Amino acid sequence: MSRGTVKQPEEVPSAFAFDLESEAEIVRVLACYPEGRQASGVLPLLYIAQTQMRRQTGSGWLPRVALDAIAGRLGVAPIRVYEVATFYSMFNTEPVGKYHLQICTTTPCWLRGSDAVVAACRRVTGIEGWHETSPDGLFTMTEVECLGACVNAPVLQINDNYYEDLDGARTEALLRDLQSGGTLPPAGTTVERLNSAPEGGMTTLLDVTG
Repeated sequence: MSRGTVKQPEEVPSAFAFDLESEAEIVRVLACYPEGRQASGVLPLLYIAQTQMRRQTGSGWLPRVALDAIAGRLGVAPIRVYEVATFYSMFNTEPVGKYHLQICTTTPCWLRGSDAVVAACRRVTGIEGWHETSPDGLFTMTEVECLGACVNAPVLQINDNYYEDLDGARTEALLRDLQSGGTLPPAGTTVERLNSAPEGGMTTLLDVTG
């Protein structure tokens, strides 16, 4: 699908309204902008709407009626919301699986083994191409550009979580656990590493004095 279009599947919601949880978040977000500048809140409102769709339907995406609701809330023409939603890959304008697998294959991740991550995702989900959803509706696979965590490459983003320092075996174990009904583990590295510190632990400044 082109990022420049708002493609809709055959069955889409005919209406969208923010729920109480989203309304509370919108009030908090829009209070951050000066009076008359609330239209600048289009990005956070897109995220709020997509999160609500995931919460309510299990699929984190933005039907056109949700984009129209955001435009109405911000007092802007709908096209102003459409052009933002279709520019950023973090927003989905068609349904995705419960777990959206966004795999970075840019040079740093590729050099560190993203091919093995891709192969594991295909092996577990049965998905052959990109932008496809598994028959059970559980997984959608998308190829993305740099996720900005190159130091811990290769990286796989699942919904909003980053999983770093992956290999084929760890990727397969993670996905098979989700497949069997498990929940997403804490985000971050999958090896013995503190954030982006050297693997295996610190090798310098081991003594803390004073």
